[in-house]
Amino acid sequence: MQKIELNGKTILVTGSPGFIGANLVIRLLERMSSGIVVSLDNMNDYYDPALKEYRLGLIEKAAEVSGVQHIFVKGSIGDRALVDGLFEEYHFDIVVNLAAQAGVRYSIDRPDVYIESNIIGFYHVLEACRHNPVEHLVYASSSSVYGGNKKVPFSTEDKVDNPVSLYAATKKSNELLAHAYSKLYNIPCTGLRFFTVYGPAGRPDMFYYSATRKLVEGETIQIFNYGDMCRDFTYIDDIVEGVYRVMQGAQEKKSGKDGLPIPPCAVYNIGGGRPENLLDYISTLQEELVRAGVLPVGYDFEGHRELVGMQAGDVPVTYADSDALERDYGFTPNTGIREGLRAFVKWYAEYY
Repeated sequence: MQKIELNGKTILVTGSPGFIGANLVIRLLERMSSGIVVSLDNMNDYYDPALKEYRLGLIEKAAEVSGVQHIFVKGSIGDRALVDGLFEEYHFDIVVNLAAQAGVRYSIDRPDVYIESNIIGFYHVLEACRHNPVEHLVYASSSSVYGGNKKVPFSTEDKVDNPVSLYAATKKSNELLAHAYSKLYNIPCTGLRFFTVYGPAGRPDMFYYSATRKLVEGETIQIFNYGDMCRDFTYIDDIVEGVYRVMQGAQEKKSGKDGLPIPPCAVYNIGGGRPENLLDYISTLQEELVRAGVLPVGYDFEGHRELVGMQAGDVPVTYADSDALERDYGFTPNTGIREGLRAFVKWYAEYY
């Protein structure tokens, strides 16, 4: 493992002020003593842009008391001229590509957006890293690449050739493209398969967030597969700590017997490692909503639940084997769902 000192470095974080990106940039601003962090995001309206503006405000507040310079650029990784121009201007040492069109169900309705951002956009980032060499490219993959795999927990050693959504297919494509560029151009690349990320100021399309909104508004929440689902919910602070540590350690550059690069690339899971039953997760969320006064004591939760069948593109179980992350970076996510949901509910009550 090649150790990387972050202080003094120029870092690009795409997809900030998205959920993970914003929290990562704030972590960098808090922990680094010097350097430059550039945020890039197109601020699209996949969900309420006001939430991204809110997160950008948190970043700017953190930057005011940081020794690190923060620069926000509004734009898309799908714009090759913009991406190339940023690399030529800033000569990034480290790149964290979190920009992507997220969501499994949305990919069924708007496939073109996923191809443009997740495949063409990522290709632009790889090309820029090729022509403007970086110390480390860290990029977001997803637990969705495991598709219909029946073996749990999911290991990065497992085959991932059976995606059940276009979103999953684009994330698997990212891993293949990164491997090819790493092999051809000796670019240190690390992919991170995130497992169901949640927390304060998260994505409104995620179940815990949308369910909260619906319950507050007196609507009914749909529970898919009749509640027979398990998710490896991973709290945002754990995800960010994992990314932060991975940024500081890249695979070493080595040559094979043929004199050509052995690709300095790797893929890791970042997941809680404790699959939670969806019904238990919902019950915990409901208890915390009452505890915080967001919903009244005695709220008729049963009357606002509807058990329905499985939806296209979804899977019944996600469960991460994160042993490799612990082995190589000394970190395992450890935030329980009650602690994480309590933090989300507290934020929700204050924000709304």
